[in-house]
Amino acid sequence: MSPAESRGHVIQRGLWFEEFDEGVTYLHRPGRTITEADNVMFTTQTMNTQSLHLDAAWAQSQPFGERLVNSMLTLSTLVGLSVAQLTQGTIVANLGFGEVSFPHPLFHGDTLYAETVCTGKRRSNSRPGEGIVTLEHTGRNQHGEVVARAVRTTLVRCRPADETGGTS
Repeated sequence: MSPAESRGHVIQRGLWFEEFDEGVTYLHRPGRTITEADNVMFTTQTMNTQSLHLDAAWAQSQPFGERLVNSMLTLSTLVGLSVAQLTQGTIVANLGFGEVSFPHPLFHGDTLYAETVCTGKRRSNSRPGEGIVTLEHTGRNQHGEVVARAVRTTLVRCRPADETGGTS
């Protein structure tokens, strides 16, 4: 138990490298309802002029019949929903993303729910006290349809010695 916990305080943090379990699915709740304002703000802030996100009249004539949520907003929110549970204060860096896909569109007013599976972990060969964790994030809308998937590799701190009762 840490000194803070012994005084009745718990500081929210992500998981130390040792706490990640391969094959475990972490469900991140609550979800996040994506509004039209969220989509327009993100799209314009990132200089994405794609009419599919901004022009309602034009989007009506397209296959989905309405504007779509920017897929980069979907991806950013998907990863963001995992932070408090998995990496808050324990991540060193994102090392990369792979296998990103958007099998179903997200629309204004849809709620994004996230889940993450730890698919691999190993100690870093070049950075003592840190490990590499591979996470597969899946985002689903309120109907359970998969709207995003992404494999992310992260560099995560190992548990400090003083967190296990040892000395630093």
